[in-house]
This record gives sequence, C-alpha cells and structure tokens, in this order.
Amino acid sequence: MREPMTEDGVPESASGVRRKLYSGGERPFDPEDLVMASGRDVTPGRLEWARQEIEQKGAAALERYLP
Repeated sequence: MREPMTEDGVPESASGVRRKLYSGGERPFDPEDLVMASGRDVTPGRLEWARQEIEQKGAAALERYLP
C-alpha cells in the first residue's frame, strides 16, 4: 500500500508530514527516498534495508527504480 497523497500529489508520511521524493539530482537521496521510490511504505525495517542497499550499491540502489 502506498502512502497517502496530499492534494498536490506530494506523499504524506505516516506521521502526517508532507514529503517529496528526491532522486539525487537536487540533493543527495536518503534511505526514505529509496523506500518511497521502490513503491513501499516507509517502515523502520525498510529504512534499514534501504541503508544497506545504499551502502552496498551507492546511487545504483535508487537508479534501478527511476525511469
């Protein structure tokens, strides 16, 4: 299940904070960006998975999910 979206199409996290997805072009991406790009809900376990992916694969971890 995807995160709820605000009226302007920005994902809203479980805490209710609006969050944009960053792909690394505007600023370095973080684990939450990777989880969101993969189409999954942000959870502590998935954030840990994302941290490991970024550590092992670098930018390629996110690039596989981008068009």
